Amino acid sequence: MSDEEHRDSLADQAAAWIPPWERPAPPRDEPAEPPVEASDEPVKASDELAEPSDEPIAEASAPAADLTEASVPAGVAEPTAASALPGDAEPPAVPAAPDDAEPTAGPAPAGGADEPAGEGAAARVPGKQPAPRRRATPAPEPAPVLDDAELRGALEAILLVVDEPVSELTLAQVLEQPAERVGPMLDEIAAGYTAAGHGFELRRAAGGWRLYTRPEYATYVERFVLDGQSVRLTQAALETLAVIAYKQPVTRSRISAIRGVNCDGVIRTLVSRGLVEECGTEPDSGAFLYRTTTMFLEKLGLNSVDDLPPLAPFLPDDVEELADATR
Repeated sequence: MSDEEHRDSLADQAAAWIPPWERPAPPRDEPAEPPVEASDEPVKASDELAEPSDEPIAEASAPAADLTEASVPAGVAEPTAASALPGDAEPPAVPAAPDDAEPTAGPAPAGGADEPAGEGAAARVPGKQPAPRRRATPAPEPAPVLDDAELRGALEAILLVVDEPVSELTLAQVLEQPAERVGPMLDEIAAGYTAAGHGFELRRAAGGWRLYTRPEYATYVERFVLDGQSVRLTQAALETLAVIAYKQPVTRSRISAIRGVNCDGVIRTLVSRGLVEECGTEPDSGAFLYRTTTMFLEKLGLNSVDDLPPLAPFLPDDVEELADATR
């Protein structure tokens, strides 16, 4: 081969050569593009060395666009050559799809205006599982209504075992009966015991109800309970307890002034036995105030301190003269 023929073949090869950044990306899963036949016409070297233009090259992209339209079925995303292009090279132009072509299922750009509202989010976010239905809890059955005879017997059984007065509300809650029925039934039971002449009676005491022995049988009860043992309070304790009961709330100094002697030891005894308790302080002096307890009412069989007997019948006739003499 002569030098001229050798130069001509090199020129033909240079004319047929396409730079990599201008080569169209072959479509995926498509038959390879048929090789481009080399043209016999010589190409000037200035055309090959010319700088690429900003406009897409129609001659190079036209075969790829034709192959894409012919081989890509409807509903399949069109391949792009952005990943195969280096640097600032622009991808080849892709012709617009016909009007009757179905939209492709490729990844939609974020915030696209053509995407219907709600459809993209519904496709990406899985649907929430329906909350399990809760079984409706059956309403509690109403408590059976007791007849008068059964209610009477239940109240008597409870009153026999209590060790302190029990209120009507507590009895109603235990028996699951309205308090409007319990109160009148207790009054009826108390009246029936009194009319029958039993050795015990049902009385109100300390805000509740309790069975007590009748006063006319107190000597027999004392003989049985005491059995020769003395559990009575001393005279000083009884006097101090009486002053507190009628003057409550009262300070320790006031009690000592009324009795005329120091009552500190006696008051401590009454507090230890649960008959007296502290109930605050006096605003002026800050001294402790004392009052009687519920046990005091229970032991005396009283419902409140208002049931205490009046003091007038027990006062001497010359009380005013005694008061003037002590001044």
